Amino acid sequence: MSRHQCPVCEYVYDEKAGEPREGFPPGTSWQDVPDDWCCPDCGVREKVDFEEVSE
Repeated sequence: MSRHQCPVCEYVYDEKAGEPREGFPPGTSWQDVPDDWCCPDCGVREKVDFEEVSE
C-alpha cells in the first residue's frame, strides 16, 4: 500500500485508509483515484501534483 502527499498542505492519501468522505473506501489504490481529483484539504493541487512518500 502506498501513500501520496499534497505538496501544498501536506495532506496524505493513504491507500490503506482510503478517503471515505471523498467516496474512496479503505483499500482504494492510488491508480483508482480519478486523475482530476483535487486535494480534499486545500483544493489547490490535483492528483498529478501529489508525491509518493515512504512509510
